[in-house]
Amino acid sequence: MTSFAPRAPYASDPSRSRGREFSIENGIARGARSPYQRDRDRIIHSIAFRRLRYKTQVFVAPDGDHYRVRLTHSLEVAQIARVIARILGLDEDLTEALALAHDIGHPPFGHAGEDALDAALHKAGGFDHNAHTLRTLMRLDSPYCEHDGLNLTWETLEGLAKHNGPVTEPTWALAELDAAYNLDLGTHASLEAQVAALSDDIAYDNHDIDDGLRAGFLDLDELLAHPFVVDHWAEVERRYPGVPLDRQLAELIRSQIGVMVNDLVAQTQKNLVGIGSIDEVRHAGRALVAFSPEMAEGERAFKRFMYEKLYYHPEQLETAKRARALLAELYSAYSQETVLMDESWIDTMPRFEPDRSRHIADYIAGMTDRFAIARHAEIYGRTPEGLSNV
Repeated sequence: MTSFAPRAPYASDPSRSRGREFSIENGIARGARSPYQRDRDRIIHSIAFRRLRYKTQVFVAPDGDHYRVRLTHSLEVAQIARVIARILGLDEDLTEALALAHDIGHPPFGHAGEDALDAALHKAGGFDHNAHTLRTLMRLDSPYCEHDGLNLTWETLEGLAKHNGPVTEPTWALAELDAAYNLDLGTHASLEAQVAALSDDIAYDNHDIDDGLRAGFLDLDELLAHPFVVDHWAEVERRYPGVPLDRQLAELIRSQIGVMVNDLVAQTQKNLVGIGSIDEVRHAGRALVAFSPEMAEGERAFKRFMYEKLYYHPEQLETAKRARALLAELYSAYSQETVLMDESWIDTMPRFEPDRSRHIADYIAGMTDRFAIARHAEIYGRTPEGLSNV
């Protein structure tokens, strides 16, 4: 039976939070919730989080109800991350908040949309979805009367900024936010942020198998023969002979998630020997939450397989090309005629560059796939073809 550790000395402690950017809330007691619980709840109730329901995960604007989208992916990441955090004695609420928010900065059409906005802003500093997550939560999504943004705790913002490691060369968006509220970009993030980052990998490594097979983009025999999968599949067949294939595949995905979680926990516990505080975590010089070398090597090889067979599938690449063209045309239209934007965005349009171009990109980045398609049809009088490949 799995044992769950009490709060570890290297965990983030809500009672010792560094507070929030806008000090109007610092030190204010708000019922029974901890600061990290409030962060999680603010994220869940935000408009930006709700929009993830109609934003691309792997497949653009999927017609089928069973494909993952950014919202369901984020929920799966949060589930995995909470389990790991509990076993390691970390703060589950902070971990969950980071997992739920990690993809909020994605524009419509996933990485294809990011590429389009990055190209559109080539004279204005470019576009990066990680930095845009912070920009959205700290400035754009503003439901409160007292301040801009959601005013999340320093620990949540720091974790979102550095979940992939220290940031030595921040983009303009992250640099601006860091100048306003120092996020200590040069150090490693908390263990909670590191757990959320690798939970993201565990989730999409496995649920993309399900979606790829459902779409017919992955060849079942090739998949089941891959070294990362083959032993797990043999065990599933041994334990469940004669069971329908769809149930066996679901068991394969479940078992692989479990194996990866257990490996990560065991290796991380080894890495944490001698670590006695969160300050030591931040100055460890390396990420402490990690897979074993063997698992890391196997996971990297499996990612290469998935990129070749799924993410870079010819149909995927063609759909991404169409998505980039759509967003480029939207950006061009709004740049030439800002009156085409929603009224609230027209009213707040900056007069000068680069803020003007960045404002237009903010507007487009907040769109869902289907909203972007609809606005393009309104402006250009046609509905783009081939934007959903499943």
